Amino acid sequence: MTSDPLFDDLDLADVARRPGIKWRAAGAGVVAAWVADMDFAPPAEVTDAIVDVVRAGDLGYPEWLTTGTPLRAAFADRMADRFGWTFPADEVREHTDLIQGLQLVLHLGSSPGDGVAVHTPGYPPFLATIEAMARKRFDVPFRLTEHGWDPNLPALDEIARSCRVLVLVNPHNPTGRVLTRDELTEIAAIARRHDLLVVSDEIHAELVHDPYEHVPFASLGADAAARTVTLTSASKAFNLAGLHCAVGHWGPPTLRGVRDAHPSSLFGEVSSLSVAATLAAWAHGDDWQRRLRVVLRRNRDRVATWLAGLGGDDPVPEATYLYWFDAALLGLTGPDPVADARRDAGVRLEGGPGFGTGSSGRLRLNFATAAPILDEIQRRLEALRA
Repeated sequence: MTSDPLFDDLDLADVARRPGIKWRAAGAGVVAAWVADMDFAPPAEVTDAIVDVVRAGDLGYPEWLTTGTPLRAAFADRMADRFGWTFPADEVREHTDLIQGLQLVLHLGSSPGDGVAVHTPGYPPFLATIEAMARKRFDVPFRLTEHGWDPNLPALDEIARSCRVLVLVNPHNPTGRVLTRDELTEIAAIARRHDLLVVSDEIHAELVHDPYEHVPFASLGADAAARTVTLTSASKAFNLAGLHCAVGHWGPPTLRGVRDAHPSSLFGEVSSLSVAATLAAWAHGDDWQRRLRVVLRRNRDRVATWLAGLGGDDPVPEATYLYWFDAALLGLTGPDPVADARRDAGVRLEGGPGFGTGSSGRLRLNFATAAPILDEIQRRLEALRA
């Protein structure tokens, strides 16, 4: 096993004392492998950028307060460089995080009672948002086939007849599936056929494992772009979630106009520190990210080998640092395997019915941690079978 001191020199006792929700909510003596935060410090350039803003002594109102942040041009440039997706920077808007972005699109682009289609298992805060906003949620369960997780496009096509919005998560959380260009093209045809507004969560786009490739949904053509709001952030790829900074490409001109017709501060604003950190990550963090992806690929393969040794045959994630698997592999067959793993193994995972239709009896393991901590997670979980 190849070790990288930048990511593997973490002490479990030190990490467990961190004040963030991942470790604080796990509880004393419990190893946290649940919420989708990595245990790694962000690139040094990001830290330096934040410190530079503070040391400059200027934490007042930024000059871009009413004109839009420099994130707009930086995001457009990054999408063109990374994925060949081009669009005008003035179609980009800022959000404090993806959940806020989804809520805003649903608020402005749909009405209470409208149907919203979403693949399950799904990100619980997204599923909860749809219900909290009084939209009617239609689950489209992924199918587990001999070829891996299948997005069940015939079911989506049927369900879309009753929907106004499609929430598309690609790369997918929690399965780690990366949809192919052909699959996305068929989804675009379904969206066109049923005149769907598409909200495309692409926050894990930069954490795709070779040989898979991310295709931005809105890059498929003029119609897809004109009906899609693409939401993303540097938060997953550089571990910056606590800074609350995201961006969205608002492709539908009318919807973008409706948004811009509201007072500029009504939907919240990102901070100077979060903008500086995101710009630094995108400008200077690529070497750090390349090393990160090697470590994540290594950790993913270790988890895959371990689960296979327990008799598992769940698909290996094609992206992200999250592994979705059958709780029965650990001998957990009760109604709440998350609680059982926390109580009996001292490991906090995610999973279960909160992820929507088809999620009972399944767990999500976050493997974005140092090799010794991943060893401890596996050791504790395997002891459940003794």
